[in-house]
Amino acid sequence: MKTRVTELLGIEYPVIQGGMAWVGEYHLASAVSAAGGLGIIGAASAPPEVVREQIREAKKLTSRPVGVNVMLMNPNAPEVAKIVVEEGIKVVTTGAGNPVKFIPMWKEAGVRVIPVVASVAMAKMMERSGADAVVAEGMESGGHIGEQTTMTLVPQVADAVGIPVIAAGGIADGRGMAAAFMLGAEAVQMGTRFITAVESIVHSAYKERVIKAKDIDSEVTGRSTGHPIRVLRNQMSREYLKLEKKGTPLEELERLTLGSLRKAVMEGDVKEGSLMAGQIAGLVRQEGTCKEIIEEIVGSATKLLKWEDAETVSGK
Repeated sequence: MKTRVTELLGIEYPVIQGGMAWVGEYHLASAVSAAGGLGIIGAASAPPEVVREQIREAKKLTSRPVGVNVMLMNPNAPEVAKIVVEEGIKVVTTGAGNPVKFIPMWKEAGVRVIPVVASVAMAKMMERSGADAVVAEGMESGGHIGEQTTMTLVPQVADAVGIPVIAAGGIADGRGMAAAFMLGAEAVQMGTRFITAVESIVHSAYKERVIKAKDIDSEVTGRSTGHPIRVLRNQMSREYLKLEKKGTPLEELERLTLGSLRKAVMEGDVKEGSLMAGQIAGLVRQEGTCKEIIEEIVGSATKLLKWEDAETVSGK
């Protein structure tokens, strides 16, 4: 399945793993890349040298391209942006901010720049700034979310820009991938589906919660603070929403969630941890290797779209 995205990134399949904090580390990223997709190391708020080490470890496990997600609100973002160049990374995705000040440095080094956007205006701005593609992420996704759904956002972004569009949010099988392509996307980015990958270091208790999740099991915290985050319901999210409804100051709310994602991923704390996952968790029913996940999704989408031939497709 060839698209402008596979050609741009030098990958076999138009499947990108979301750059999830704590989850998107070198074991998962390298496995996704080795399987023909694009694995992404989630730099998040990790110290710069930890990001450098993650990149080097990933390269030991695969010779295929591996990307890095740079969270721009991280105070260490400028250092991480330089490390990306120093370590020869060729693909960067960005979130939580505007990457414009880093784009010239990345472009000069031959890095493909793919910002995650939640609006048409941001997508157009990124295209003008030199982005090679954009990830249009709907509010169905896990973690930090915007306000538009994938169904409405992707076609509007695809109509507004000339660069390739990657769809994210609510995609976990071949039907979702096929739908994304029909909306104008030329690749998909998935996070929740890869949480349960065999190669994912996510604690088994967290994986089990995703696998057992029903369609209504996610909720959004932080809407009143301007930082909405989608998680699976648990004791911590219920307490957060209760305090949020009371108008509790942001500082106190942040203390409640401090370190909560690490608790969930590394310790398997499914009560007080932040179980970030998208609405599509209800469709994720079992573990699988990254290779199995990608081949199953791409195979199903190919049949649905009747793309038995290998011609390059464009979302335009």
